[in-house]
Amino acid sequence: MTTETLAKPKVETLVLAKLRGFCAGVVRAIDVVEKALEVCGKPVYVNHEIIHNKFVVADLEKKGAITVENLDAVPENAWLIFSAHGVSPAEHKKAAARNLKVIDATCPLVTKVHLEAIKYAKDGYTIILIGHIDHVETIGTMGEAPASIRVVGDIFEAQAVEVPDPEKVAFLTQTTLSLDDTAEIIATLKKRFPKLKVPPKDDICYATQNRQNAVKSLTPKVDLLLVLGAPNSSNSVRLREVAEAKGTKAYLIERASDIKPEWLKEVSSLGLTASASAPEILVQEVIEYCRNEFGVETVIEDETVEEHMKFSLPYELEQVIKTTAA
Repeated sequence: MTTETLAKPKVETLVLAKLRGFCAGVVRAIDVVEKALEVCGKPVYVNHEIIHNKFVVADLEKKGAITVENLDAVPENAWLIFSAHGVSPAEHKKAAARNLKVIDATCPLVTKVHLEAIKYAKDGYTIILIGHIDHVETIGTMGEAPASIRVVGDIFEAQAVEVPDPEKVAFLTQTTLSLDDTAEIIATLKKRFPKLKVPPKDDICYATQNRQNAVKSLTPKVDLLLVLGAPNSSNSVRLREVAEAKGTKAYLIERASDIKPEWLKEVSSLGLTASASAPEILVQEVIEYCRNEFGVETVIEDETVEEHMKFSLPYELEQVIKTTAA
């Protein structure tokens, strides 16, 4: 093996998306688990990963949270937290039947989509839900009106979807989708259903939109982009796809150790962003790794917009906190 083969690539500059990492919904979800562990006692059960990030989930489990995929695994009368992705009414009924003490950490923006689905279904509309049929958020939304909802994941499915009354069709979207892909699907639906009912406000959340726009700003300035996130995180995967759609090679990583030196051959300027479910501690880990392994000397931030959104804790948790403090 030659010295040239062994030599590590040299990267001159690391460009960070200044708008990156946790969104308000994720911050709230983590806060819910940590506060519940403080005031409700241990263990506290979480239905599905509270957010799609192994590092965060493992940290909460060390503190006393137990992640379950089926409510049958939760002992009766225990504390249960529904994850940020939301669940169907059937799951709420199942929890009630088992006398579980529920704290709902569903992101308020996901709850908004659920409420819109209920309204459209009551008004007699067929709802076309733009999303990934196997994603936990989509499954939860479908549960609000299963007889009225059709899931569409791409323009081909949009062209083929059948509805009983083309005059009464509305659409909703999974909150973590690609803006560009969604726009194409909506355009296809509008051609097929001229009276298509549009939700009062975009369902794709502000954080998803802002992070995708930040990637679009970053890609012309870098040779390659690293997206810090999880492979089962929709918003993480979309960020990689947005970069690649702009012609910039991108890789999704969960930790700094996932970076392969061969990716960085002939890379002078390396980009880095983090999905809405990736903690800043892992961003700093990647920065330090790139400095040590690839000789990065210059680290700069690419600025776009700032976020100031905050969500309050769920009512049921706030009540427990008040009772404990009394």
